[in-house]
Amino acid sequence: MRRRLLRGTVGVLALVALAVGGVAILLTRLVPDRASETCAVVLEDGTRHVLDADQADNAALITAVTVRRGLPARAATIALATAVQESKLRNIDYGDRDSLGLFQQRPSQGWGTPEQVTDPVYATNAFLDGLVEVPGYTELPVTEAAQTVQRSGFPEAYADHEPEGRAFASALTGHSPASLTCDLPGQDDAAAPAEAVSARLEQDFGIATTAAGGAVVVEASALPGQDPQRLAWAVAHWAVATAVDTGAGTVAVGDRVWQRSEGNEAQWRPAERAPAPAGTVRIS
Repeated sequence: MRRRLLRGTVGVLALVALAVGGVAILLTRLVPDRASETCAVVLEDGTRHVLDADQADNAALITAVTVRRGLPARAATIALATAVQESKLRNIDYGDRDSLGLFQQRPSQGWGTPEQVTDPVYATNAFLDGLVEVPGYTELPVTEAAQTVQRSGFPEAYADHEPEGRAFASALTGHSPASLTCDLPGQDDAAAPAEAVSARLEQDFGIATTAAGGAVVVEASALPGQDPQRLAWAVAHWAVATAVDTGAGTVAVGDRVWQRSEGNEAQWRPAERAPAPAGTVRIS
């Protein structure tokens, strides 16, 4: 009897395992593996910093707002390190007590309504409004500058995220050309990303654009600053980092081009067509 019961139990467990395995396989096929969608910044010394595509999208938005405001790259470094520590660069709808959003800002502490602090553009501007009021913030350690704004219970933790904050800030402000690439799923054959790209450009950078021939052409001179080539790289890297949202498949800047279709081999390669004028970015 015991042997029969044991054999029966083993058989049931085997069937359960097969069923669970089958469900897992089905889910793997039906649900995209978002962890495989990554963006990386590779520094001149070979150091590599990686975020998943959702995090990189938020990093691009945060940095675009600093560029839009004409703030130095150090502001982006501090903001990114803060958001990594507070929310892992995710716009979350929960947190300690009533903390919400990218920067875990608390409506009860005067940061805004729940709807406002979970709006990434509003939240970023609210953080930067506080940061620019900190005397000499560009010269302060990240921990001190961030803590003056945030009043966190764990202020030392901000410094832990300065390396990736600085790397992505440098790329997304255009100070490190051709350093940011993403490994994303192939572009939908039916995709028409121009409208989505234009909407994000207006939201993040405050740039109004028009699409022509299925592409969006951005003149970096529309942004504050006196270095159009650097600003063009800021927009180009932003376009790559937000491509999972907009559906963009090709980004060209100067004589370089990034093509999503190359997958994990996607790099900034010499463009086959004539190079774009300095300070111009073409996104399609």
